Amino acid sequence: MKKRKRILSLLLVCVLCFSMTGQAQASKISAAKKKAQVLQSKKKEAVAEKKKLLEQLESVLDEMETTKKKITAKEDEISKKEDELLIAQVDEDNQYEDMKKRIKYMYENGNAKFIEILCQSKSLSDFLNNAEYISTISSYDRTMLKKFQKVVKNVQAQEEALKKENAELEKMQDNLIAKQSTVKQMLSDKKNEIAGIQKDIKKNASKLSALEQAAADAARKKQEAASSYSPGAVASVVSGNGTFTHPCPGYSRISSYFGYREQPLAGASTNHKGMDFAAPTGTPIYAAAGGTVVSAGYSGKAGNLIVINHGNGLSTYYMHCHKIYVRAGQKVSKGQNIAIVGTTGNSTGPHLHFQVMSGGVPVNPLKYL
Repeated sequence: MKKRKRILSLLLVCVLCFSMTGQAQASKISAAKKKAQVLQSKKKEAVAEKKKLLEQLESVLDEMETTKKKITAKEDEISKKEDELLIAQVDEDNQYEDMKKRIKYMYENGNAKFIEILCQSKSLSDFLNNAEYISTISSYDRTMLKKFQKVVKNVQAQEEALKKENAELEKMQDNLIAKQSTVKQMLSDKKNEIAGIQKDIKKNASKLSALEQAAADAARKKQEAASSYSPGAVASVVSGNGTFTHPCPGYSRISSYFGYREQPLAGASTNHKGMDFAAPTGTPIYAAAGGTVVSAGYSGKAGNLIVINHGNGLSTYYMHCHKIYVRAGQKVSKGQNIAIVGTTGNSTGPHLHFQVMSGGVPVNPLKYL
């Protein structure tokens, strides 16, 4: 009795320790999940900012292309105005040279030549016409010279205006190039920021996975400790090469016994060759005894199935597993975690179908548990 109390006390201490550890793990898991949410939020914001920067860069590039076309057009206009100015200057120079020749002629010959022309007039009308002709020539020279000077001045003004516009466009282009460089740097910094956040997300995910695995292991150990002692339990029966342990400790509720039963669903047998332990999906399944795995994989109505040969004609079957952790030919020890509970194959819900075969014949598993 005292020994039983000591064992019970030790078990309670173990359960308490596991509970405290579980609380600490739960707190760490909660913190890791919150951090994951924060990191995902930061990543989302950074990605949105990156998208805006890309749009801004595209806008700058479009504006640069438009400005470049404007500069090219202005340069063409300036080139045309330079040609016009050259022609106007040549016309002005030619007119000026003609005037100089006439002035020189008048200077060298004095007024005699013009008087001679006037004297040769045959009538008063002819005289007046000749006088008007001489005056018209002088007036024409002055008018044409002024005209050409005005054209030159206008073309020069237009050329200067175009050059000023072109200078402004080039300044705008320089500003756009500087802006492009700034946006590119901001985009590079944002990409590095996203990469850093992604690295933190990956690191935190690994930490969270490790914490969840540790929590699952702690829960399993707590469950094992809580179910490993039962005051009214009957001693296990020794059979084959060792004592069978419960394949799903902590979940002793039998949802379907060995032998005859009503058909639970279409296609199921009324002659139940094993017994079903109801347990949640993910509950660990353990080898009832040491042995060699004969098969491990999907098998029709049995779903994910494991068969272990324990020697001396004794073998055990574990059906409807969610995941399998062993492979055919592998040696397993008693109590080794070989799978987790599921509902694969022909199943009405999560449970373990545990079957014992002796000499190739199904026998009641209760005789071995």
